[in-house]
Amino acid sequence: MKKIIGILGGMGPAATVDAMEKIIKNTSANCDQEHIPVIAISFPDIPDRTENILSGGKSPLKQILAALRILEDAGAQYIIMPCNTAHYWYDELKAETKVTFLNMIDITCNKVVSEGMNNIAVLATTGTIKAELYQNRLKKENINFVIPGDIQQGIIMESILAYKSGDEERAYQLLKSIISQLKDIGVEKFYSGM
Repeated sequence: MKKIIGILGGMGPAATVDAMEKIIKNTSANCDQEHIPVIAISFPDIPDRTENILSGGKSPLKQILAALRILEDAGAQYIIMPCNTAHYWYDELKAETKVTFLNMIDITCNKVVSEGMNNIAVLATTGTIKAELYQNRLKKENINFVIPGDIQQGIIMESILAYKSGDEERAYQLLKSIISQLKDIGVEKFYSGM
């Protein structure tokens, strides 16, 4: 049997579905049996990550760890967590499992470096920005990057919340204006860490 990917999801549910769709679309398969086995867990009641980082709200760590245990018990051999902000707890989670736990922040930054990207903007939750999850790694790699200003960041959060509520058109329109502003100051690439 092929190795099983576990998706540690629910933070938000749309990111969980998006991760699964990307696995399917990027797998060369001619029939069902050639696809990669995936176990997805989506517990949307995990406490808000940004709220915890910014204002000391309830920690999501215990509930994320419980979901991780379910994936382990179900036989997942690789874990992915499609929530950027939840990577704030990545080291603690990784220390608690023997399963290969991929780090989305590292994978993204490795791609930025390997493709020679520069002058990029990080568009993410305020929690991800304040925790400097991308900035710390990009600085180490000497990559030029832009973090949106406070007003732009407020609009980005509004876009993220619109997307999470199912209003994709509003989310797109809000983000489109920010991307346009950032292109005007020379940003060449955008990474949306929602």
